[in-house]
Amino acid sequence: MSRDSGRRIDDILNAIDRCQQYVRRLDDDADDLVLMAEDAIERNLQIIGEAANHLPQHVRDAHPEIGWPQIRGFRNILVHQYFGVEPEVVRDVVVTYLPPLAAALKTHTRGSNQDGAQV
Repeated sequence: MSRDSGRRIDDILNAIDRCQQYVRRLDDDADDLVLMAEDAIERNLQIIGEAANHLPQHVRDAHPEIGWPQIRGFRNILVHQYFGVEPEVVRDVVVTYLPPLAAALKTHTRGSNQDGAQV
């Protein structure tokens, strides 16, 4: 089943929200909770990378400040080189790179009035 660009944007925004919620748990004293948070964040980063890979070119072109190839590349690392992913890198991605991505994509959500266009 194919998803339209609006649903893919929603998928990304929902995954970003989850990552931001779970990243707070990385400092928890309970080791099992930290491991679950790491797993959950990595899964949601995979969703972000996969959905971003299928966004229409006009959405990506509208936001050259976003590292689209890096998003797709990080997804590939998470999936194929999972053993080499450092938790500090994952945290940095969530804290540093996801907020600008969310801000950019929110301009394309349903009801957005950027040039009157909707996806």
